Amino acid sequence: MLMAPIEFRLLPDTSTVGFDGSLFVGGCSLSELAARFGTPLFVYDVEHIRARCRDAVAAFGVGRVIYATKAFLCRAVARLIHDEGLLFDVASGGELHVVLSAGVPAASCIMHGNNKSIDELRLAVTAGVRRIVVDSFDELDRLDSLHDEGLAIPNVLVRVTPGVHAHTHTYIATGQNDSKFGFNLANGDAERAAQRAQQSSSVNLVGFHCHIGSNVFVADSFAKAAGVMAAFAAPFELPELVLGGGLGVAYVATESAPSTSDWATAVLDACRSAGVTGDVSVEPGRALVAAAAVTLYTVGTIKRIPGVRTYIAVDGGMSDNPRPVLYGSGYEAMLPRSPLAERPRRARLVGKHCESGDILILDAHVPGDIAVGDVVAVPVTGAYGHSMGSNYNKVPRPAIVFADAGDARIVVRRETYDDLLVTDVG
Repeated sequence: MLMAPIEFRLLPDTSTVGFDGSLFVGGCSLSELAARFGTPLFVYDVEHIRARCRDAVAAFGVGRVIYATKAFLCRAVARLIHDEGLLFDVASGGELHVVLSAGVPAASCIMHGNNKSIDELRLAVTAGVRRIVVDSFDELDRLDSLHDEGLAIPNVLVRVTPGVHAHTHTYIATGQNDSKFGFNLANGDAERAAQRAQQSSSVNLVGFHCHIGSNVFVADSFAKAAGVMAAFAAPFELPELVLGGGLGVAYVATESAPSTSDWATAVLDACRSAGVTGDVSVEPGRALVAAAAVTLYTVGTIKRIPGVRTYIAVDGGMSDNPRPVLYGSGYEAMLPRSPLAERPRRARLVGKHCESGDILILDAHVPGDIAVGDVVAVPVTGAYGHSMGSNYNKVPRPAIVFADAGDARIVVRRETYDDLLVTDVG
């Protein structure tokens, strides 16, 4: 049975088939972008990101959507998302530095992290971030010491581990009792942390935070967490409740995910039912940028092993997309030169790294005429590819292109071999 062409719902919003039968994103031919900029190459649809930002603001309200920069961060995307009125969740001093360097004010940033150093906290406080999400008693100690230095008193949220298990991969589930994140609600740590912060002269407690995990497909999981958090927060009568992100996206044709409006309905209805009257905010990341991008690769080798399988090796791999290796994540592939082609051929799409586990797609369906030199596109790679990338085998990181209304521009240049020596002092 022939495998159907790629489903366009997996592609960026502006994807179209040109007069020559090839795929265009953001008004730009993917085949031409590969020829012009080389591969591997991340291509982002700017209008797709804008549309997802606007959907989120429409669903949750102005000032209540916080972009989780860990999903994808560079200065260009920070400016774009700031233009759409979103705030920023930064989980390290480095993420904060990049966002600030893009011209985003510190007052638009919420500082996260389960093990913030004293230097990171000092940077956050002196820069004037909007909120610090406190994750441990040790962190409260560090904030006390910064107060003793005479620094400003920061507004903080206490991160609570609500005991809600999200149906996702173990490595990206964060809301269960056994978690490195936040203060455990069940054992009383959350209550103790909230009381300490409320009584402290070093911080100003303004609300609570939780996050149950990433790539969650069941809206009821968010609603359950919202109900638990609302009940915990009620006695403190604080003005803010942040319920994190984690909304999943479909990576393959067999998957479906709640829409942003479905997510908002589940969360906000649960909060209203629990009597929440303060501001309720969320932190989407993947949901805003994952489906906005495709990664372009060039086929270098096709290795047929009779009676076993066919391997198709491309010029990238686990260094630009570690998710299949880390989480067993699924993807699909297609040829930009023929996006409407059937995909009857089965193969394992692999990278160029010295690991048998360097697999991009375990069981890929591709057109029968795929050949060495073809450009392959893997959709839904806009989140946790660039941000989790590496230089394994000293492979330079890919370039990133923003495509918008027929214009393509490099926003992150391709690394060179000389870049690999920048920090090597010999």
